[in-house]
Amino acid sequence: MGKGKFFTNQEIADLLRKMAAAYTVKGEDRFRVKAYEEAAVSIEHSTSELKDLWDEGKLEEVPGVGKSLAGYLDELFRTGKVKHFEKVLSSLPAAMFVFDKIPGLGPKKSLALSQNLAITAEKDVLKRLKRAAKEGKIRDLPGFDEKSEENILRGIESLEKGEQKTKRMPLYQADALAQELISYLKKSPVVIEAHPLGSLRRMLATVGDIDISVSTNSPKEVLAYFFRYPRIQRVVSKGEKALGRVVLQSGQQVDIRLSAPESYGAMLQYFTGSKQHNIYLREYALSKKLSLSEYGIKNLKTQKVAKTRTEEEFYRALGLEYIPPEIREGSGEIEAARENKLPNLVEGKDIKGDLHLHSDFPIESSHDIGVSSMEEMIKIAEELGYEYLGFTEHNPSLSHHSKAKMVDLIKKKKEMVDKIIYSSEKSVKSRGRKLPIAIYNGLEVDIRPDGELALPKEADNLLDYIIVSVHSSFDLSREKMTTRVLKALAQPKVKILGHPTGRKIDVREGYELDWEKIFEFCLKNGKALEISAWPDRLDLPDALVREAVKAGVKLVINSDSHSASQMTLMRYGVAVARRGWAETKDILNTLPKEKLSGILLES
Repeated sequence: MGKGKFFTNQEIADLLRKMAAAYTVKGEDRFRVKAYEEAAVSIEHSTSELKDLWDEGKLEEVPGVGKSLAGYLDELFRTGKVKHFEKVLSSLPAAMFVFDKIPGLGPKKSLALSQNLAITAEKDVLKRLKRAAKEGKIRDLPGFDEKSEENILRGIESLEKGEQKTKRMPLYQADALAQELISYLKKSPVVIEAHPLGSLRRMLATVGDIDISVSTNSPKEVLAYFFRYPRIQRVVSKGEKALGRVVLQSGQQVDIRLSAPESYGAMLQYFTGSKQHNIYLREYALSKKLSLSEYGIKNLKTQKVAKTRTEEEFYRALGLEYIPPEIREGSGEIEAARENKLPNLVEGKDIKGDLHLHSDFPIESSHDIGVSSMEEMIKIAEELGYEYLGFTEHNPSLSHHSKAKMVDLIKKKKEMVDKIIYSSEKSVKSRGRKLPIAIYNGLEVDIRPDGELALPKEADNLLDYIIVSVHSSFDLSREKMTTRVLKALAQPKVKILGHPTGRKIDVREGYELDWEKIFEFCLKNGKALEISAWPDRLDLPDALVREAVKAGVKLVINSDSHSASQMTLMRYGVAVARRGWAETKDILNTLPKEKLSGILLES
């Protein structure tokens, strides 16, 4: 469809929210306003860039994006603007849309403030409104009073501190904060269970604010304990007995939701599923004369509420298989659960090795090198219960080495790996220990713009396998990039396409490939696609993982670690695989080493 203009999902969601606000003050049909608001939420939480879906002609497959909105978005990507949107928004003061971000205001009051205070331009808009509030100029305006003036002032201060939902966190960052807080909560004797909620529990690539659920019979004690958490910067709201809200020293907002044990399953489900999942689930429940809430399942005939202690009980009460959190996205999981056809999703314990690691072996590369020795990484692998590891340092730099020098470096690396293998085997024989993990000698090699590998062919026989990756010239057309990648994959020693879209979350969108051709080639020639667990990649993205699984293409989950401590990042790659409906049969590195060796070492 062409390269088009790139807009992040957040930018598009913000634009649609502006339109919803504009339609509200113009008195448009409330269903139209709601449609834009729902589309904004859906796009904001999408794990695929909307631009990528536009490239594939799949905009209308996004929940909440109908034919009309898809047309407007098509115009946005083609031209960088939407004429209809500009016409609607230009008739309203720009300041109104900034005011609308202040908690509790809403579009109509935002417009009233802009008009009555004659603040229309976007420049210094919050500073001017803050001055007006401090001077008492808002309380006398129609529809406002002293209390609302105080609330506006507090809202402005929050925005200035960046404490509102202005940016989503990377998954690993949100996960680390949540796990630390949950660990703290579980030290309280009155906390029975605690879990993350929302997009974090579904393991999206990025997360908004952090929500935590707690099962307890003593809500007041839990809240008091929660508010003593040492990393809290400010308590925003002590709320009612079931909710507390704080801002951490790191700037992230955290909500804690409490439930009695007998209804904890309902509450956990209610605040975990995506908006679309919960909408479809409510519709399904209504068809059975039931209604759903965070408190349980109500029978609409008898008005009795069935409380569920676990999510398994909750879904079972609806006549459904238990739906794992990662796939609660409103994309066919409820229908599959009705027919008992949900996939048996891969789990972390199924992973038997890591095939993309960068040790500190001194290869002068155009990329960074690892900081841990092979021995240090092997030790962590043993602790993780792995059966094998693959060391895949970057290829030597073409600009700094002759072909002969490159081959010599690869030969020296092979000698080091062989020495480690020999030492391990000797130790086993002398001490009668269990056979050590298998060590594979691999390499991550750049795919040059013409599809050739940045490595002399003479080095092939010194390696067990090659991972090929694109690290430059990201702006090639879809056709040229596809040809480039397919040419590299055609090399016999190449077994895996590394981080296949080249995306870096919130930094760079992925390059464009003809995925049907890629899938077809991989399936026919026994090539695998990587799911990189590296936190700012999580690449292959989950939507493409699902397409690959449907096509029968094999996947490999790798950590791409550059230090031994990073090898535990594998869990984020597993989460991406689960979100893509992948089972163990879809993932090569769930195979035992005997079977994997037969595939990996095949020439």
